[in-house]
Amino acid sequence: MRWFTAVIAAVTPMAVRSATRLLIFLFLFAAAAKTQAGALEVFLRLLETARDQLANNPSTDLDTTTRPPDFSAADRRFQAFLDDNELFDGISYVLVDASGVIHLKTFGDHSEELVTMIASTSKVPAVMTLLALEEDTGSSFSMDQPIGEVFTVSGVYGDRTPAQLMSNTSGIPGLSSLALYGMHLCQFSFDPDVSFEACGQTLLTTELIGTVQPGEAFSYGGSQWQLAGVTASIAANKTWNQLVDEYLSSPCDLEVFTYGNMWEDLNQWTGAPDSLLGRHNPSIEGGAITTLSDYAKLLTVHVSGGFCGTKRVLSEESLAKMREDRGGLVQKNSTPYGLGWFIAEGDEGVFYDPGAFGSVSFIDTTRGIGGFVAIDDYSRTDAGAPVDLTLNEIIPLVQMAFDDANGPQQSRAVSTRSQRDSSCQRLLIRTGQTLWVSKSFTVQLFGT
Repeated sequence: MRWFTAVIAAVTPMAVRSATRLLIFLFLFAAAAKTQAGALEVFLRLLETARDQLANNPSTDLDTTTRPPDFSAADRRFQAFLDDNELFDGISYVLVDASGVIHLKTFGDHSEELVTMIASTSKVPAVMTLLALEEDTGSSFSMDQPIGEVFTVSGVYGDRTPAQLMSNTSGIPGLSSLALYGMHLCQFSFDPDVSFEACGQTLLTTELIGTVQPGEAFSYGGSQWQLAGVTASIAANKTWNQLVDEYLSSPCDLEVFTYGNMWEDLNQWTGAPDSLLGRHNPSIEGGAITTLSDYAKLLTVHVSGGFCGTKRVLSEESLAKMREDRGGLVQKNSTPYGLGWFIAEGDEGVFYDPGAFGSVSFIDTTRGIGGFVAIDDYSRTDAGAPVDLTLNEIIPLVQMAFDDANGPQQSRAVSTRSQRDSSCQRLLIRTGQTLWVSKSFTVQLFGT
């Protein structure tokens, strides 16, 4: 066995710094193990030559050494935004990759522990909850099953599926038709007498003016999202927040994240979780509260292949479903949209979920990173400004910092695994999309 000792002695001084190098070594080692003593001498000479070449060329593509990204440019831009805007007293953000939080920064009166209402940035976690329920082997729930097969009553929207409802392509008029909602307004109430399931039945059986066939038009938000949540709750025989706790909060160790319904009177929110009303009739599309840390854990699921730490939350197939364009395939008001994610135009691999108060979450699947921006001004006076800032300036700055730190970009995307160059092309915001998401959600409903 002297040849075995000789091989180990020769290899030990050479650090195995990459998976590629390790595979090469194992191949050569296996070959050497089959040789006689004379051939072994040749192998050792070749190994010595390879070691010398690696030592003289430390910058080869086998070297995976990187430095941490420097996100100070994004920090400065956030601070400048706050300095120039008299409306907002604070703003904060967190960035993640597959390992967890890689950057967190607060500005103004924000703190890491701040709890914020996030309005429509609740949509991505809502979709995650339904997909996790679908993946549960003990559940019969399906994103492609007509909801009329789950409800105990029949209704005009019984032929719609959760996938259509959560892609805004169900044909049910969305938030742009709030003035015509009538009985559908029960979904925005925290009145203890308003039942989650009973309101869902009202939505199912009451046809709205402007209803079209599924797959015909894109209409953002509203009753279709509430119907999806009620359907899941009935199918699982659990409350909505029980589902969220089981499929998100528990595996991800979330401390605050939950759903309520403050839309009837936002002024009753104090910033303390205990002040959250409407938990019995939660707003599926816009009722969540969160901290930076909690939402960061949810985003990590999207850039880690479906994991929170060592616990699988979603399969990669479900994550891919969320990013698949559905809203862009319809004829009327075609809008690139998956399940919960808007699909950025002009920056491949970027997806985002904006909220009515100015919060926004995003992922970049090419780089394997994600982020969440928190706002705690609920006046909606200029709620589009933080979203515009994030999409048009912050994301490109984050991408530049990541690319500068990682050199020639080898894609770290969980789903695409493809290579791309690091352009900082401005994202194209569809005219009117962010505007009515951030303003008409409650203005038309309650006139506040």
